[in-house]
Amino acid sequence: MTKSIYQPNYWNYLTGDFLIRVHQRFRKGVKILIAVVIGALLLGGLYALFGDQILPTLNRRVTEMFNYAG
Repeated sequence: MTKSIYQPNYWNYLTGDFLIRVHQRFRKGVKILIAVVIGALLLGGLYALFGDQILPTLNRRVTEMFNYAG
């Protein structure tokens, strides 16, 4: 008798079904959670990348636009 070694099937991950182990009831929630995390990472990266160039210029322009008295 030969012992079989468990070999995980990675084909499902390569074909795009990443949530194969998540219960069907919770898949939509997990997808939303993944989208929120990826969005937060993208926004954080963009803020860190352009924070020292775009945001100060935008802040100055908004201040000049609403500074009617000065």
